[in-house]
Amino acid sequence: MGSLHDPLSLLQDLKVTVHHSCLVFPSQQTQKKTVFLSNIDQVLNFDVQTVHFFGAHKDFPESQIVAEKVKDALAKILVPYDFLAGRLKLNPNTSRLEIDCNASGAGFVVASSEYALDEIGDLVYPNSAFAQLVCSAMDSRILNPATGDDHDHDQPLCILQVTTFKCGGFAMGISNNHATFDGLSFRLFLDNLAAVAANKPLVAIPYKDRHILAARSPPHVPFLHPELQELKNMSTLDDLNPTVFEATQEELDFNIFRLTATDVARLKDKAKSTTAGSSFNVVTALIWRCKALSSSSDDDEDVNYKRAASSSSSSRESRILYAVDIRPRLKPPLPKAYTGNAVLTAYASAKCRELEEVPFSKMVEMVSEGATRMTDEYARSVIDWGELHKGFPHGEVLVSSWWRLGFADVEYPWGKPRYSCPVVYHRKDIILLFPEQQDMHEYSSSTSTTSTTNTAGRAGAAGVNILVALPHKEMQKFQALFHKFLFDD
Repeated sequence: MGSLHDPLSLLQDLKVTVHHSCLVFPSQQTQKKTVFLSNIDQVLNFDVQTVHFFGAHKDFPESQIVAEKVKDALAKILVPYDFLAGRLKLNPNTSRLEIDCNASGAGFVVASSEYALDEIGDLVYPNSAFAQLVCSAMDSRILNPATGDDHDHDQPLCILQVTTFKCGGFAMGISNNHATFDGLSFRLFLDNLAAVAANKPLVAIPYKDRHILAARSPPHVPFLHPELQELKNMSTLDDLNPTVFEATQEELDFNIFRLTATDVARLKDKAKSTTAGSSFNVVTALIWRCKALSSSSDDDEDVNYKRAASSSSSSRESRILYAVDIRPRLKPPLPKAYTGNAVLTAYASAKCRELEEVPFSKMVEMVSEGATRMTDEYARSVIDWGELHKGFPHGEVLVSSWWRLGFADVEYPWGKPRYSCPVVYHRKDIILLFPEQQDMHEYSSSTSTTSTTNTAGRAGAAGVNILVALPHKEMQKFQALFHKFLFDD
C-alpha cells in the first residue's frame, strides 16, 4: 500500500497527431423529438471524458480496420441512442435544458501516437496527458462547413476518438455530456456499443423516458437536505467550506494510495462489530477520517494560535458526500436499463473531534446510514428540491467511485480494455476511487472473443486505487493518517 507513481516520471506529451475528424450520423432515420431532462440531469451540464486502452489484437492488425469498425458501430448505436446525435438546448419558456433529437450527429476523430502503449507509463495513474486521447470539441468548420460559425449549442453531445499506438494497440477516448448518462447507464452504452460492433443484438434496450424522474406537482420537500447548496449562494460561501465543484487556485500534490485486497479485508475486520462493513463503506470511512483530520490548521508557530486552531478544528463539522444509485430504491424501482442520471448524493457528517475519537466501526455505520437514508421518499424530496432551487452537492469532500462500474469488463470484438479510466482534472475536495489494473496476459494479442476466462466481478474483486489531490502540508498529514489508521489496531 502506498503512492503508486511519481507523476513527474509520466509522459507529458503523447505526441498525438489527428488525421481525420467528422460527424457520424445515425445509420437509420430517427424520430425528431425533444427529450425531457430530469432535475438530476439539469445540474450535470458538463463533459465527462473517459479513455479505454486496448492492446494489439491479431484479428485487427491494421489501425484503420479498428477505426472503421468503431465508426460503423457508432453510426448503428445512434439509432437506439438517438439522443446522442442531438443537441442540448435551453427551453426559453421553462428555462430548462432539453435535448433536441435532430440527428445532427456525434463526433468521430482518428488519431495516432508516436509511442507504443507500454511506453506511455502507468495507466492507473490519471495522467493529464491522457486528455490528448479525447476530443473535447469539434472544429466549427466540421459542424458548420458553410459558415464556419462556432456556437456552443452546435457541439455534439458525444465525441469518440480512436488513437492508435505504434505497437498496434489503441485508445478509445469518449467525451460525453454528463446530462446524457450516469456511470451505470454509460456502462450499458459501452456494452451495447461492443455488441453492435460484434454484429450481436443489444445487451439491453435502453429505457429513455426520463419523465419517470420528474418532480411531483406540487413539489414536496419534507427533508432539510444539508448536502445541497443553492446556486444563488455560491458566491458568498465561506472560503473554508466551498462547494466541492469549485476549482482551487492552490498548488496541489497528487498521490495514489493503493489498498490491496488484504488491506480492504483488514479494514473490514476493524469494522467487524457492525453489519455495515462493505468494501465501499470501510474505504470511504478511512478516507473521511484522514481528509477531515488533515484539514486542521496547525502550522502557525504561535502556541496560543495553534491551541485555538486545534480547538476550532475539533469543533468543526465535516461532511462527506458520495453517490448512491436510486434505481432499486424507488417505488416502484426504475428499470435496470434506465438511461440517464439516476444517482443522488448521500452524506455523512460529524464533528472532527468525534471522527478522531470514535471507533472505526462507528464511522463505517455513519457512512452506511447515509446510503440507508436514500429511501424513495428522500430521493423524491431531493428531486422536488431541484424543482424549487438551483444548486449542487455541498460538503467538505466528495468521493467519486469508478471502482465497480466495470468498464474494463466490456467485451469488444478486439478484446477487453487493459484499463479504463476518466480523464482527471484534479480538484482539491474530490477524491476518486479506481479499480486495479488487471494482469496484462489477459489482454495479449492472442486474445479471443471466445475466451472462457472467468472475470466476473474483476473491477471490484481485488483492491482499489485512491486518487487524492491536496496542498503539500495537507497531503503530508493525509498520508501519515492514512498509514496510521490503516495499520493501527
